[in-house]
Formats: sequence, structure tokens, C-alpha cells
Amino acid sequence: MSIEESIGYTFKNKALIEEALTHTSYANENNTSSNEKLEFLGDSILEFISSKYLYTNYPKLNEGELTKTRATVVCEASLYEVAKKHNITQYIKVGNSERACKGYEKPAILADSIEAIIAAIYFDGGLEEAEKFIIDNLKEAMENASKNVGLKDYKTVLQEKLQENGEVHIEYRITGENGPDHDKSFIAEVLLNGKVLASGEGKSKKLAEMQAAKKALGEQ
Repeated sequence: MSIEESIGYTFKNKALIEEALTHTSYANENNTSSNEKLEFLGDSILEFISSKYLYTNYPKLNEGELTKTRATVVCEASLYEVAKKHNITQYIKVGNSERACKGYEKPAILADSIEAIIAAIYFDGGLEEAEKFIIDNLKEAMENASKNVGLKDYKTVLQEKLQENGEVHIEYRITGENGPDHDKSFIAEVLLNGKVLASGEGKSKKLAEMQAAKKALGEQ
């Protein structure tokens, strides 16, 4: 599969996708253009489109929650997942020095290439095509981030409360799982100095621990 087939966009100007997949290390060794400037613009386009999408689709989130949700999505870890999805390691061009230390697998280099691809699509096909690429690849991540943004960090609140009178040992344990693999939930306990305070259930281990802490605080 070609990179164009993978990302679902065919370039009229093939030089743009070539540049988007050219790391500085390769450009310096081969006297050609790198993807740095495309990355710069792609970052701004990504922030604008994700802001617009969140504003339109999540009207119940306040300004602070929108900002936190966007930050969760417009970040290296999130873009690295997109790069892995499209197997960018197979297409990215890096110099000999980077190749020697497997630079083509580095999250930062791969995440930057996704921003460069966004700008390349924008120049070749316009904002609408760039928006389609962004939403297709990050819609699920935005949905997940929006669900968790309103969660109060009950684990931190509980820790602060229990440590008011000195140092204590707080521990979380996953004690069980419910449901099939595609719809699993976890059960967690929170312990204070070895004594169980409360248990909670959630769709991830983190959410189960959060629910346990919430119950321990007396917030049912």
C-alpha cells in the first residue's frame, strides 16, 4: 500500500508529500527541503480544526474543558498513534545518523511528519481536505478525551485528604474484571495502610481506581 492509499488522499503535486516525509537529517545530507516548515503550518491547522470540531460537537464543555480536551489530542502521543496507523516508519526519509539510531521509529519525528502531511494536504487540496484527514484520524481520540476531561481527579483529592495528618500508605489494587473483551469493565480497591476503604468499577483500570477514590471520599 502506498502512503496516499493509506491516508486516503491522492496528491496532484507529489513533491508536497515527498517534502512532508523528509526529515531534517535527510535534507541536510542530500541538499533538499525538509518537512520543518510544513510541520510549522500543519501544527496551526491541526489546532484550528480540532478547536472548531470540539466547539461544534461538544457544546456542553466549557472553555477550560475544551482547552484540556484539545491538548490531549493535539500532542506528540496522539499524533504518534496516527503515524503508526499509517505505517509512516516505512515512508519517512531520515539521514544516516538518524537511521543508525532508528530515528524513523522516534515518536517525535513521526508525530511531526503527521503535522507536515496535514499542511501538504492543505496546500494540495485546500482546508476541507486537510480537515477531512484530521477528523478521520482524530475523531475517536477527541471523543475519548472529551469523556474524561470533566472527571475530577479523586485520587489526588483523596491522597491530599488522607495525608493531612502525616504520611500514610495508599494503594490501589485491581481485584476483578467483568464482561466480554470488547466491553470489559474493571473493579478496583483503594487501601489505606493495608485496610480497604472502598471499591469502584470502570471501563478502564484508571477509571475503576478513580471511582474507588470517589467512594472513599464519600461521593457516591
